[in-house]
Parts: sequence; C-alpha cells; structure tokens
Amino acid sequence: MNFETKAIELVTGEAEKFKELIERARCVLFDFDGPICQLFAGHSAKVIAEDQETWLAARGLAGVLTEGERTSRDPHRVLSEVAARHPGSDLVTELEEWLTQQELKAVPRAMPTAYADPLIRTWSAMGVRLAIATNNSDRTVRVYLESRRLIGCFAPNIYGRTQELHLLKPNPYNLKRALRALGAAADTTLMIGDTPSDHEAAQGAGVHFLGYARNEEQQQLLLEAGVAPWSIVSSLETVLAAVRGGAA
Repeated sequence: MNFETKAIELVTGEAEKFKELIERARCVLFDFDGPICQLFAGHSAKVIAEDQETWLAARGLAGVLTEGERTSRDPHRVLSEVAARHPGSDLVTELEEWLTQQELKAVPRAMPTAYADPLIRTWSAMGVRLAIATNNSDRTVRVYLESRRLIGCFAPNIYGRTQELHLLKPNPYNLKRALRALGAAADTTLMIGDTPSDHEAAQGAGVHFLGYARNEEQQQLLLEAGVAPWSIVSSLETVLAAVRGGAA
C-alpha cells in the first residue's frame, strides 16, 4: 500500500465528516507553498535556508543565527526568529527582501500542486470566496497566480507576509485579515494548509482545517499537531471529487 492509497483510505473511513467539511465551506483560505504549488521545486527550501546563512556570513553576521536556525529547513522560521531579536533593524528589512527575491526567482520553476488549478477554478465558478494566507511574499504569490491565470480567482484577497514579521503563521493575523475582507463567518470557512503552523493559525482564527500532506513525513507532523486523520489528504483530487459531488 503506497502513501497516497493509505491516506485516501483514512479519509474514506469517515467519509461523511470529510464530505461535511468540504460542503460547509463558503470561503476557502489557501496556504500558498504546498497546497497551490511547490515553490522551491527547483531549489529546495533547505538550500534557501543555507543560503540565508551564507548571505549573513558575507556581511560578518554569521553569529546572528542560533544553532537551531543554522540547521533549519525553514527560511521563514529563520527570518522570523532573527526579526524577533533585531526588531525594526535594517538587517531584518534586507533579509526579508533577500528572501522575497529568492521566492520570485523560484516562480518560473515552481511545480503546480496536482489538481490545485482545477480545484481553485471549480470553487471559484461555484461562487465560493477564495483567499490566500501565507508566509510567502504577496508579490511572489501574485506573479505565480498570474502565470497560471488564476489571479482572478483570488485578487485582491492575497495576504502575504508584512514587515511585522512576528505576525507570520502560526499567528492567525493573515487569516483574520482574509475573513474580514471576505465578510466570512469562521464556521463556514475552511483553511487548506500543509504544516502544523497552518493548523495552529486556523485554530487561532476559529476556522476549519484541511491538511494537505504530500508525503508520510508531512502527514505524521500534521497528525502529531492534532489534525484528525480524516481531514488529511495526500492528493487534492480527493477534495476536487468532493466539491464536484463525486466523493464516496
């Protein structure tokens, strides 16, 4: 049994709960990197995090990072933790812009998540209101969506990181911004994310959560964060089928 089959069987074991989760959604908030695309498909996020260290070292600032940050695979974690220790500094402003440029360079090689495009278009055509709440730069998100001709499904409701880096997920700040802009009720809003921080942000905003896990490691992290097995999918095809009325 491969990972995808195993994950779908977990969902179909409690099909009614999953079906209700999808059908109650009148608004859907997407994380960007993961549920919509694999942004660093041609250049892994781990490499980006390593490049952050090199960038800092070239400026004589290698000591700024803790040991945990130097071994992190998450460039957003590095950025937010450096920002917490050096709030409002030129260093943080420059590091954030550097990360934005790395994201923008990655867009042409980004790998669309399977079934994400038709899922987005189907929900949009059905009148479900869509937004993006992400720790990526909103500039990056817009460039990617324009390249896929999806921008009209979301604009103007794209909420990326701001200069207030303490508001990155798991803080629910961007989710709450999206809810206000959409005029959405939390109990009819669904967040689709792929990390424990997405789940925590969804809880903080009071919205429902659907986990997308493209491998067993991601699935295990979501399970450990308290996400129910029936609300984790390994393919958005499962969600698309439910939206189209084809779920078992």
